[in-house]
Amino acid sequence: MKNFKAAIFDADGTIIDSMYVWEKVDRDFLTDHGIPVTQEYSDIVRGMFFKTAAEYTKSTYSLSESVEEIMQTWLDMARHEYEYNVKAKPWVKEYLAHLRENHIRIGLATSSDPYLLEPVLKNNGIHGYFDTVCYTSEVGKNKSFPDVYIKTAERLEVRPEECMVFEDIPEGIEGADKAGMYTIAVYDRASEKNSDYLRKKAKKYILGFEEMLEES
Repeated sequence: MKNFKAAIFDADGTIIDSMYVWEKVDRDFLTDHGIPVTQEYSDIVRGMFFKTAAEYTKSTYSLSESVEEIMQTWLDMARHEYEYNVKAKPWVKEYLAHLRENHIRIGLATSSDPYLLEPVLKNNGIHGYFDTVCYTSEVGKNKSFPDVYIKTAERLEVRPEECMVFEDIPEGIEGADKAGMYTIAVYDRASEKNSDYLRKKAKKYILGFEEMLEES
């Protein structure tokens, strides 16, 4: 940690235990419309941008709602979970406090939506630890590209090589690696099938943030 001036975190699946939410939203939304939930559908929409997933869902199932209405319904369903049920992962708050005590700048680089992210960060008491939040929607590219990480580093006023990045998915590790940052893969149940790849691709792999505290 002594070699780094900043830490950049992903949100969903990395510092908050939220990956179940979108599976629940998919399941509840399709069930409400009398549509069978299939693994094929889940796999297809998981890698899409939010609006693209809504367009695909409307087209595939010939839904009467507009794309905008589908998106808002999804957001409202997810918001309830984020506001009341989603929790930070163990030792996240303690590790963020440790970084702050050691004068490490802290950023969040996420594909989430402010409508969802802000309440879950506040409810878990970690909102105030972040010096900046950067969304993929701001840069127009997903996590497999370095843009969101570079933008976050710029806002933190540090060079890319001075950043360590915590991510739970292959795309995130790949994008941060392309940005020239030190990558740390974080275990999450939703990405467990990618654990072998993450161990090989990332500079470091952790099962939880207590490992970071133990090494500090």
